[in-house]
Amino acid sequence: MAESFGTDAERYDRARPRYPQAMVDRIVAASPGLDVLDVGCGTGIAARQFQAAGCTVLGVDVDARMAEFARRRGLDVEVAAFEAWDPVGREFDAVVSGQTWHWVDPAAGAVKAAQALRSGGRLAVFWNAAEPPPELAESFAEVYRRVLPDSPAARRPTMSAIDGYSAMGAMAADGIRGAGAFGEPEEWRFDWQQTYTRDEWLDQVPTTGLHTQLPPAQLQEVLTGTGAAVDSFGGGFTMRYTALVVTALRVGA
Repeated sequence: MAESFGTDAERYDRARPRYPQAMVDRIVAASPGLDVLDVGCGTGIAARQFQAAGCTVLGVDVDARMAEFARRRGLDVEVAAFEAWDPVGREFDAVVSGQTWHWVDPAAGAVKAAQALRSGGRLAVFWNAAEPPPELAESFAEVYRRVLPDSPAARRPTMSAIDGYSAMGAMAADGIRGAGAFGEPEEWRFDWQQTYTRDEWLDQVPTTGLHTQLPPAQLQEVLTGTGAAVDSFGGGFTMRYTALVVTALRVGA
């Protein structure tokens, strides 16, 4: 699944949410310099935000299609799984990873990040956790119960999205501790919102992991049902997001 997102890289880049500027600014301010490595950079969504903040960014991504799109948008990208990527002696002030670290082995990834960071450099991995309005979330779940009854989306969650991503963050923190090269991991949170029209939301739906490998007929059923749910909600909605960051400083030589 990690290599399925490049199926429609243009849509992915257009529709996926960005990250709050306050998050980018805090990571940059808490790093010793402006040389950034973006792990799992995809089409360069986060990388371009760091570039706009004054950073020089190198991307690494396992998917050549995503990497090529990012290159066309002005990003330098190397194609590799991060665990197997060779920094070739290069050192960075920050290693960042947006919406990707759960595809990286948390232990091996932390060790590789330590190799790529200079002393005092910062590792920051982050995710956007989305919370639609409760009534709309239930309508979305009804669609999946009908079309994809065995999928996680067919069940009303027993925990919030932020709690789910916090579990991923805890795994990342354990990997960071195990690398033996970082200070104690910290968790930062940034709350923000984005308003979607029906069409804007339907543009994003096919870019998520649950949908990238669906047969076209099933995907269309999901889109039709989801669109009807948004129409019934008034034609649009405001998504509450929390950007969750797990971060630590490289210590020692």
